[in-house]
Amino acid sequence: MNLQSQFASISMSQQVFKSALPLVLESGEELPELEIAFTTIGSLNPEKSNVIWVVHALTGDANASEWWSGLIGEDKFYDPADYFIICANLPGSCYGSTSPLSNNPKTGIPYYYDFPQLTPRDLASCLERLRKHLGLEMIHTLIGGSLGGQVALEWSVELGKKLQNAVIVASSAKTSPWTIGFNETQRMAIESDCSWGEHSETAGKKGLETARAIAMLSYRHPADLARKQKEVGEKLDHFKASSYLRYQGQKLAKRFNALSYWTLSKAMDSHDVGRGRGGLKKALNQIEAKVLAIGVNTDLLFLPEESQQISANVVRGTYKEIISPAGHDAFLIEYQQLAYLLKSFYLEQS
Repeated sequence: MNLQSQFASISMSQQVFKSALPLVLESGEELPELEIAFTTIGSLNPEKSNVIWVVHALTGDANASEWWSGLIGEDKFYDPADYFIICANLPGSCYGSTSPLSNNPKTGIPYYYDFPQLTPRDLASCLERLRKHLGLEMIHTLIGGSLGGQVALEWSVELGKKLQNAVIVASSAKTSPWTIGFNETQRMAIESDCSWGEHSETAGKKGLETARAIAMLSYRHPADLARKQKEVGEKLDHFKASSYLRYQGQKLAKRFNALSYWTLSKAMDSHDVGRGRGGLKKALNQIEAKVLAIGVNTDLLFLPEESQQISANVVRGTYKEIISPAGHDAFLIEYQQLAYLLKSFYLEQS
């Protein structure tokens, strides 16, 4: 069966790629084997030139047409009638790829706290292994936001001429001390859970609730919270903002895992595209694709200047900005603006 017929479907197809070849990581550790859960939607054209590769954020999954539903899907900007859209669950995550909950083939039991440290460059290496397995010689557009943008940027350096366009949304070329600080407070919350350290899938679950509440303060903007969680009347307790943050923490803890959150937040901290490449500017200058860096004017986690830094130091860079009161999460919300910015980016090339 050829690649076109294998993936010729408008409906979403979910699969798992398994590799028995060890993956050597930046830390010097290795993953003895690798599994990557991924989804595809749409069909490859005869030239195999219509590949859109999406990279998810920290707690995302491979179902990009669900969490980016305003951008991907029938009659949306990335329509599966026109594109072959692929999204892989990043290793370390708990949605089907190799993670701390996976069995270590060397011991026969789950990794838990012995899972090796991952970096965005390691995650890009995992995606590269999947690309080669699928025989995709050219990627039309590689797009990702937040942690997904960091992974996409790392992969863009390595892909060279195999990548036409890179879209890096609400992200950075190197994680700032500010972002690392936010991530560390979240891990401290997980550590404070009395179940943390247990060899259990639910270890750190209550701590994860608190971690998510802290994270939400970095994902949103004070003005957005003031508008949406505004109180009517006078109160001494039981504020809407308090209920909102508790709800968000409980919601994530029901679907995600503290060990995966720990692993991927550590990966985010380690991001530095210039590491081992002669520095940030030299590394960004190696990217051969056209790059669209998109910032959010109210983003408190990845400041707009960080996106501007990317566009200013690549060979063919463009900066655009989402205007939204929502803060960092605007990249998951402002579909119309995203579609407009993408359309203008592609038109500028024609």
